[in-house]
Amino acid sequence: MLAVLAMLVTAPWATAQEAELRFTIKGGNKSALPIAVVPFASVGDTGKTDIAAVIRSDLERSGQFNPMPPADMPSQPSSFTAVNFKDWRVLGQENLVLGKVMASGDGGYVVEFRVIDVFKGNQLLGFRIPTSADNMRLTAHHISDLIYETLLHRKGAFATRIAYVTVERASAKDSLYRLQVADADGYDPHTILESKQPLMSPSWSPDGAHLAYVSFEDRNSAIYLQDIRTGKREKLVSGPGINSAPSFAPDGQRLVVTLSRDGNPEIYTYSLASRQLTRLTYHASIDTEAIYSPDGRQIYFTSDRGGGPQIYRMSQDGGTPQRVTFNMGNYNSRARISPDGKKVALVHGGKGGYRIGVLDLASNSFDVLSDSALDESPSFAPNGDMIIYATMAGRGTELAAISVDGRQGPRMAVQRGQVREPAWGPFRN
Repeated sequence: MLAVLAMLVTAPWATAQEAELRFTIKGGNKSALPIAVVPFASVGDTGKTDIAAVIRSDLERSGQFNPMPPADMPSQPSSFTAVNFKDWRVLGQENLVLGKVMASGDGGYVVEFRVIDVFKGNQLLGFRIPTSADNMRLTAHHISDLIYETLLHRKGAFATRIAYVTVERASAKDSLYRLQVADADGYDPHTILESKQPLMSPSWSPDGAHLAYVSFEDRNSAIYLQDIRTGKREKLVSGPGINSAPSFAPDGQRLVVTLSRDGNPEIYTYSLASRQLTRLTYHASIDTEAIYSPDGRQIYFTSDRGGGPQIYRMSQDGGTPQRVTFNMGNYNSRARISPDGKKVALVHGGKGGYRIGVLDLASNSFDVLSDSALDESPSFAPNGDMIIYATMAGRGTELAAISVDGRQGPRMAVQRGQVREPAWGPFRN
């Protein structure tokens, strides 16, 4: 049983003072798949959520689809028999999404939708989904996931969540930090912790029920674990020196952390069952930012043991680390491993500043994906198709996302303060 400590300031899922993310999509992708998501018909009082608009937004920000604006649609059918396929073929639309929302009579709703192949004239997918007013937006994200998987044959990640830290500065010495959780598109943010001391490095448990993070509330860094639903939290690791960079093992039973209690930043594992620490690295250099491979057998981390920050890999039990990044410049840090274990996203330093790059572990090919000067904290979507990261913008820091093939994704900025340290959560059960 986890010990419960008092909250700092804010109760879980607080609604006041939420730092809401607003997202924008810069530019377009002409090679994206054309799709028309027709405004859903409504039968009775069906609430305020525009299901079709949420789906269009989801598909567009993935960079994989080019949804047709409703104003350009030749008609707005809600049933298969009402579709004039010739009209849609002339406009080059390959797929059509139709639907309707109906009150179910018990206070709930039913959302019915179909995905139609315009050129073959047949239905690819169709479902009736019971839902509620509170879950209407999540239902739209689930429909986007089904469309994504049907047309691209890869699991969608629209019905997932992100965690991040916002910083609001009242003065040079007075800042307010919030650890927040929101839908993957930045909507519905909830503050799970608020503090006047820095909050850093949120990391999701594999089941999405907890976040581990670093708090400086004791005037020194300490690693905490918090239940997202209840707000109950526990201090896991503290003490003199650095206590930082927690990251869960795939089994959810251990974390890998960076501690300097022995005089130098080293990599340790922390068992949630035994509460025991196990030291894995022994080197005079700085070893930090560790993360498990998806199979849990290896640990990737940043070390300057070669003269500058580079990515290394070792067994989950320690042993001699092997350098992973070669011929990629003098600065590569903050590795994050793709869900299939084949790619490493990292922060790459060069003449243009610090940008997000992706290394293919099999071919050793490396691509720089982002184009800003101060990009940091990459995090893969659970399907591996997108990477979210923090970047500098005109008003400060904001979140950006980009597909692993380099197609530009959305930008998400808070309307007040800065946003940092994004961590993309796992699939929801």
